[in-house]
Amino acid sequence: MILLHSVESQSSFEFIKQLEGCRKGQSVNGLHKMKQYLKQFGYIKMREYDDQFDPLLESAIRNYQQNYNLNVTGTLHPDTVNQMMMPRCGVKDVANTTTTNSGSSGLQFHHVSRYKFFPGNPKWPPERHHLTYNFKSSANVPGSNQDISAVCSRAFKTWSEVTNFTFEEVGENAKADIVIGFHHGDHGDGLPFDGPKGVVAHAFTAVDGRIHYDADEKWSLLKDPARDEMDLETIAVHEVGHVIGLDHSSEKESVMFATIGFGTIKREIAFR
Repeated sequence: MILLHSVESQSSFEFIKQLEGCRKGQSVNGLHKMKQYLKQFGYIKMREYDDQFDPLLESAIRNYQQNYNLNVTGTLHPDTVNQMMMPRCGVKDVANTTTTNSGSSGLQFHHVSRYKFFPGNPKWPPERHHLTYNFKSSANVPGSNQDISAVCSRAFKTWSEVTNFTFEEVGENAKADIVIGFHHGDHGDGLPFDGPKGVVAHAFTAVDGRIHYDADEKWSLLKDPARDEMDLETIAVHEVGHVIGLDHSSEKESVMFATIGFGTIKREIAFR
């Protein structure tokens, strides 16, 4: 069954546009939402949110700008606002960590690459390099089960070609290492989806192995997505990267870059 979505639906990140130009010392309605956004993605820690552009918010914005290779000003200049409004993965960013190409079990890359591991280097045990996966959704899926299976199979193959991992689909009732599903809103994992054009998916690293897609997005399973569609294979490649232990990359060319535009394809592992 294909879900129908309104192209005119508003992004959950739309509020950020109204904050463009804000800087330290100001009090602006909506800055509390900016603080919540930055906490959600790993840049700030606080329990209470107000509308003051305080030094803590300025520092968080500087870290965000540095992580995305933006002009580091600590202000919400247009480039920063545009980057923050992009659809993205729900996994938190971890700024200023070192890029590396080896050291995680199963992740001995064939080439020097644009990838880094999660802090603490969570990994699958050495005996679990052949990982199984299946599908369990709480929402209708965008297309046939066969089409989704084919898209995800290609995403897994992309990683098996450059790592020591292999992947195999198993039946819905089998115990699998990786469980993939489409869900709406609050779906029981503590990371509720926010509707269309915000967080499009998230994943859990080894040895949890869950991959969740926001069923409210307009997904494409085709070779060429439309300008208002999110390419499922592109997002699948990204989320599988998390499952095998990779963090977000600060390099835009990497499939592990946290944000992605509608109609954009990024399905290949890019090496230097």
